Parts: sequence; C-alpha cells; structure tokens
Amino acid sequence: MTDVALGPNRYGKSAIRLVKIVRGEAGHTVRDLTVAISLGGDFEASYVAGDNSLVVATDTMKNTVYAFAREHLTGSVEAFGSVLARHFAAVPQVERATVSIEEHAWRPIGAAADAFWRDRSSTRTASIAASRDTLTFEAGIADLTLMKTARSAFTGFPRDEYTTLPETTDRIMATKLSATWRYEEGELDFDELFQAIRSTLLEVFAAHESESVQHSIWLVGQAIVDRHPEVAEITMTLPNLHHWLADLSPFGQPNDREIFIATTEPFGLIQATVRRS
Repeated sequence: MTDVALGPNRYGKSAIRLVKIVRGEAGHTVRDLTVAISLGGDFEASYVAGDNSLVVATDTMKNTVYAFAREHLTGSVEAFGSVLARHFAAVPQVERATVSIEEHAWRPIGAAADAFWRDRSSTRTASIAASRDTLTFEAGIADLTLMKTARSAFTGFPRDEYTTLPETTDRIMATKLSATWRYEEGELDFDELFQAIRSTLLEVFAAHESESVQHSIWLVGQAIVDRHPEVAEITMTLPNLHHWLADLSPFGQPNDREIFIATTEPFGLIQATVRRS
C-alpha cells in the first residue's frame, strides 16, 4: 500500500443564523448575524480511524453561539467572536479556533421603535482566531457597491494582435468591493474603528484620480494604513464591473458618454494587500 498521511485539516459549522432583538427604552435594535466556527487540532483519529472521541460536534458549536448571544452579544461583533473563539480554544484538543461573522444591517423606519428595513448596501465582517496564547482580529466590509462616473482612466497598457480594448482617460469604474483588514494588538474600539475606516475608504475613493483599478486599490489602502495606526494591513478585492458605451448610431442618435450597457460577466478581478512597512 502506498504511504499516505493526513495533511492540514479543520472542520466546523457554517451559516449559523442568529437574530437578537435588543428592546431598549428608546426603541428596539436588531442584531442579525451569520456565524461560522472552525476548529483545528488533534482530530486525526476521526479521519484515519473513524474515532470521534475528540470531535466537538458541530451541533454543539451552533448551540453555543445561541447560548452565548444572550449574555455576550452586547457590543461589537469582534467582542462577541472573541468570547466564542476563546471558549473553543480552551478545549484541550483544539489548537486553533476561528470565528467568522457577518453582520447584516437593519435600519429603523423613521421614528418607529419596532419597524426596520434591511440595508443591503454592504455587509460588515469579522474574523477572530484564538489559540492557547494568541488572539488575532480581522475586520472588513463585503459587497460594497461603488461607482466613479469620471476621473477614471486606463491607458498605456501593452497591446498585441489580440488586444481590442481602446485606451481611455474617462470611463465608468464600477465595483463591488470587499476589504479585510488586520488589527494590531491592543485595546480597540472596534465599532468606532469600523466606522472610521469605512469613512476613509469612501472619502478616498470619491476624491482620487484613478489611473486603473490597481491604482485605486493602492491609494485607498495607503490612506487607510496611514490614517489608522491600528491597522497592520488591508487586503482589497475589486471586481471591475464593466460598462460599455452603447452604440446608438443605428437609431441616428449621438451618445456622448450617456447611455451604457452594464455587464456582470466576464469581469476583471483585481486584488492587493497594502501593509505597514
């Protein structure tokens, strides 16, 4: 028989849906989370020998999320995730526990205390990893749809017999941005930092002159690392959602960058990490 060995492995519970209603005197607050738990450690026997004696059941993980939410989901998702991660990392056979959280926003409808609308403009994310001695925090934002209708260019790229894309100094740049940043160690106000970093991202995206999507990632990432010393590095993924100028000449009409055909596939996909030197 060929010699084989088990490589890196982990397991857990994903897509744990949790909603908590906080009933305050001034009105209600909706906390809507999707949680995933992942454990790595001494679980080889469960794979190679079918021995489950050290396996923490994924059903236990799910129930722990719900049980901890009543007492511990009172502040940031990072704080809640750290309690869960530390809990599972304390299990003797677990070497590393990772808790990933998406928070879905619900906004009050006017002055109503008990009515909300789902804000799908973006999703707040967090990932907390715990071992015996360490706790690391990553935060982020997903599916943030952005567009620049001017000050976006793409010129000077190499051309060969297969290149049909014209150079342009004035194009639409649209994207559905996802960003993840890693925090330095220390006592942090995660809610305040998230709002500040998102504000920096939006401000720089709106203000900058873009020579390419790559250039935009660099300028936004550089600003976030420069302005927020709590951030060690940020990774951004920007799909380039193309908008092609529609040909209105068959209808005898001009089209001075007014009417576009929005496409979702295929799309360019640009990703980079900007980190503190």
